[in-house]
Amino acid sequence: MNEELESLAVRLREFARERDWERFHTPKNLAMALAGEAGELVAEFQWLTAEESASPDADTLARIRAELGDVTLYLVRLADVLGVDLVAAATDKLADNERRYDATGYRGSARKAPPSA
Repeated sequence: MNEELESLAVRLREFARERDWERFHTPKNLAMALAGEAGELVAEFQWLTAEESASPDADTLARIRAELGDVTLYLVRLADVLGVDLVAAATDKLADNERRYDATGYRGSARKAPPSA
């Protein structure tokens, strides 16, 4: 795993341990919390135009940054609890997407590729 992500995972592990929260940090609970935080992130964009979302004002950007932090923390904690290397998982997923969405066949298209075999 990336050194910075590993350091963050260790800090989160210690944070949970110091508060006796490890018993609450089940994969189910962490996934649900992650979904909730992702919803809060989405809510920050809900009524913005495409242009406003591309360059939010300072207050909105600060709220978006905080929500991105929450999403990241829950994602890193979930991966740590499950023993998943996030960088490796993302790298593998990108390689799969590169195979499924060849640049020539999908350039400028939003269509979905068939499920991978």
